[in-house]
Amino acid sequence: MAITVYNEGKQQGGLKQMPKIEDVAKHAGVSVTTVSRVLNDRGYISQKTRDNVHRAMKELNYQPNEMARALFRRKSNMIGLIVPDVSHPFFSELTYHLEYVADQYGYKLMLCNSNRDVAKEKQYIDMLKKNQADGIIMGSSVLEIDHYLNLELPIVSLDRQLSKDIPVVTSDNVLGGQLAAQHLLDKGCKHPAYVYRGLGGPHHEAMLASGRVQGYGAVLTAADVQSLHVQLTVTEPQEQIVNGELVQFLQEHPEVDGIFASSDVIAAEVIQACYQCGKSVPDDLCVIGYDDVKMASLITPRLSTIRQPIREMATHMIELLVQHIAGEIVPHETMLPVYLIERETT
Repeated sequence: MAITVYNEGKQQGGLKQMPKIEDVAKHAGVSVTTVSRVLNDRGYISQKTRDNVHRAMKELNYQPNEMARALFRRKSNMIGLIVPDVSHPFFSELTYHLEYVADQYGYKLMLCNSNRDVAKEKQYIDMLKKNQADGIIMGSSVLEIDHYLNLELPIVSLDRQLSKDIPVVTSDNVLGGQLAAQHLLDKGCKHPAYVYRGLGGPHHEAMLASGRVQGYGAVLTAADVQSLHVQLTVTEPQEQIVNGELVQFLQEHPEVDGIFASSDVIAAEVIQACYQCGKSVPDDLCVIGYDDVKMASLITPRLSTIRQPIREMATHMIELLVQHIAGEIVPHETMLPVYLIERETT
């Protein structure tokens, strides 16, 4: 049997060595400094020399070290995104739109899933600094936020007031709560309840999402209607615990005839709990969610909800951060409108 051996370039331990910047310089007939200047677009280099360097890179299949280039240019074209739970449909859809818009501006997104862990967030921030991230989009839901305040990095915050120097993008949460409450009243609900998880309640003013319950409460107070508030457990495994909590709540409060959930995910859990309790939606109990993620129109019955303009929020966050990185003055708060979407659960 004949064995054919192909010898492609230098070998070390049976593996082909990757070309180095010195190899590109030799192949193009220029200095290493010239190749570096071409790579980083620094200093005057003739077009002929640039073409020779790029031709040499292509012929050698040379891949520049992006980290080294970032350190040299002090610009990585990378944006860090810190979210509490990327598996949550809202953050999943938001991340999709953020990545798309960032790419239009020449930036790549580094996703950091904090799982609502302060220590993990701090580790991610250290990593982003070491990797020369140009800026950070912060979607944190933890209470401790000191690690964001002295970063000396451009930051744009989602739905949270960090400081007067950090711009925030939000939607009109107060209006969202008002629309939800009025819709339940219009449907004849006399004993509504507000269901939320974690920091969605009324006692964390820095979290702008708390405006939902404020707007909701104001409309019900004006109508002389009282509401129950239900805070769900955040611990794992979430689904089993939450179902049990909601089933128990519905059994203990059979008079409840309408629920405003602080997210579409919670609204879906409410519908499941109603099914377990033998309650019909919307005949026995109306349900309205918040966000209008894709699942809202896919579950049965289809979910009435308050629509946040997720794509527009993502666009504004990237645009503000790009302007912030460039040293431009940006508005402190950008608030976008929300809309009532009526479907089958009301």
